[in-house]
Amino acid sequence: MKLSTILFDLDGTLLEMKTDPFVQGYLQELGQYLGDRYDSKMILGLIWDATKQMIMNQDADKTNEQVFIEAFMARSPWPKEELWPLFDSFYRDVFPKLSHLTHPSPWAKKVVTAAKVQGYRVAVATNPVFPRDAIHSRLAWIELSPEDFELVTVYEESHYTKPNPGYFREIAQKLGVQPEECIMVGNHMQEDMVAGQVGMKTFLVTNWLEDRGEPQYEVDQRGTLAELHEAIVNRTGLFAQ
Repeated sequence: MKLSTILFDLDGTLLEMKTDPFVQGYLQELGQYLGDRYDSKMILGLIWDATKQMIMNQDADKTNEQVFIEAFMARSPWPKEELWPLFDSFYRDVFPKLSHLTHPSPWAKKVVTAAKVQGYRVAVATNPVFPRDAIHSRLAWIELSPEDFELVTVYEESHYTKPNPGYFREIAQKLGVQPEECIMVGNHMQEDMVAGQVGMKTFLVTNWLEDRGEPQYEVDQRGTLAELHEAIVNRTGLFAQ
């Protein structure tokens, strides 16, 4: 089957970064934003726990956002009407200024542009544990926008997270393609290369490679962002098809 579609991971792939320091820095900023008005330590704990519930969720009828809100509010002493406007304003006004926690490079735009020039359909397959505003902000840091892609996975619209195989099947379904038509490009052995289990081809980006050790998945091709760009432009390896 002809490979027609490239799915790009965002964090650690198109947006060069190490995930753990970024998450720690972002949560620290959120805690400071909440300030003395709330028990920020408790709120951050609720966020972690609700995020874990999203990752474990198998209910295809609930979006990640719905799972997160239900899990968060089940233990929150504050009403949603009080906290959510604060979260919304943080992601709108503060989060866009956190690019210093990452290492944006020009390779992201070069790679995506090259893929489109070669006729590939392109989508952002980022782990949808963040609201739309936070994901769109991270695209802006690498001079890209949602309009550059056919699909960007966000927690308001997704029903699974990585590494659930259902996440990758849902993307293919939304794009109207078979998984066998897709190449998943990502930097994480466990969260991205698992796409091979649903029939996708995989390209492991090594600039900011993350590998927890187990499980290990077969990788169809690997290389740096520069090598990925070269392979797309010259139609070599996976991109020769």
